[in-house]
Order: sequence, then C-alpha cells, then structure tokens
Amino acid sequence: MRALDSIVAILLIVGGLNWGLIGIFRFDLVAAIFGDMTVISRIVYTVVGICALYWIVEWGAIRRRYGEMAPGGREAPSPT
Repeated sequence: MRALDSIVAILLIVGGLNWGLIGIFRFDLVAAIFGDMTVISRIVYTVVGICALYWIVEWGAIRRRYGEMAPGGREAPSPT
C-alpha cells in the first residue's frame, strides 16, 4: 500500500500544481504537454480524479498507516 499511497500523493501534487497554474497564470500544463482535451490529456485528468477519490475514501486508513510510524519508517514504540 505504501507504493500506491506514494503514487497517489505524487499525482495529487501534480494535479494541484496544474490547477494552481491554471488559476494564477491561465496556463494548463497538461494541455500544453498532451494537447487540449486529447485522449491522453483526458486520461491524465481522469487518473488524477480517481486518485483524489481514493485519497478521500482511504483518508483514515492512510493516516493510521503513517501515524503509527516513527521517523525513518520504523514502528513507533507502543504507548503502554
């Protein structure tokens, strides 16, 4: 799950940066790279949207997974 969570986080960051560019500069990076509403650009938008839905649904589980880890990826000591 860590790899999937990392991929989703990266795609959400890229999507967020793209929306920031659109909002500030009216520049759509995805459209500039892949073309305006081409099949590939629509796939990119769809995948980022699916990642957002995954993150919403899995938010609690993701927090538990990473909240129980100490810095460096080791399990945190039990508070007992």
